[in-house]
Amino acid sequence: MLRLSRRRLPMLLICILAPSLAAAAAGDTSLEDVLARGELRHLGIPYANFVTGDGTGLEPEVVRRFAEHLGVRYVFVPSDWATIIPDLVGREVVRDGDRASLGAPHPRRGDLIATGMTVLPWRQQVVAFSRPTFPTQIWLIAPVDSPLQPVRPTRDTAADIAATRALLDGLEVLTKENTCLDPRLYRLASTGARIVPFDDQLKFMAPATLNGLAEATILDVPDALVALHAYPGRIKVIGPISGQQTMAAAFRTDDEALRRTYDAFLARIRSDGTYDELVDRFYPAIHDYYPAFFAPEVSAP
Repeated sequence: MLRLSRRRLPMLLICILAPSLAAAAAGDTSLEDVLARGELRHLGIPYANFVTGDGTGLEPEVVRRFAEHLGVRYVFVPSDWATIIPDLVGREVVRDGDRASLGAPHPRRGDLIATGMTVLPWRQQVVAFSRPTFPTQIWLIAPVDSPLQPVRPTRDTAADIAATRALLDGLEVLTKENTCLDPRLYRLASTGARIVPFDDQLKFMAPATLNGLAEATILDVPDALVALHAYPGRIKVIGPISGQQTMAAAFRTDDEALRRTYDAFLARIRSDGTYDELVDRFYPAIHDYYPAFFAPEVSAP
């Protein structure tokens, strides 16, 4: 990757800000602030193989390369699901059903979120997402000795979801609010499921289910793939709870220059094969489930 010296800042701004001149003209100084500070602060949460907790993972590998591309220092800032959006936007987030708004001031700790964050409608009301970075979906997972049997897949996702939901009446299902596993997002209560809230990290939901905390759990595809690998022969996929979703990096809504620059960088590493190499390292099985998402792209200009 090309590392750019701060002495070349004028040329850097001309090259990198080309797709973001309108935002810059409107007063968006997000990219200039990162360059002047000399560091890019990456907000993340240990989660599946996106952020492993030992300094690596798909997201740190991508964002570290983005920082190198900008010629600034990479800084990882650990957070959690309850505070990560406030840590980015500098305001508390107030949710009312499907609506979200910004509330009281909160310390601003990072420049972007990259942690396997699912693009959800309520999140789109308070942050701006990058281009999609990863495919996902919500699956119902149960211990292998559960009487639940996997639904027979069809070519109709809606039918598969309906078949899975039909199994939930009276079933204890482990969930986690304010994440992509929030039961409200999928109207699980309307199925008659017995909702069991989980207050620990997402990575412990599968083992908690194996230990009897609930009869089943919902997991997103990346976490389910990690769990299937970690507990071979002990858990099974029953069926889908949602249609296909996407994950992306999140930025403050007024940081358009930084977001557009990140999008251009993603397009470049998608086209030169770097991103596929990283995905293969951390999620080799994902291509079997979503081959179209990772189809080759036209080279970035």
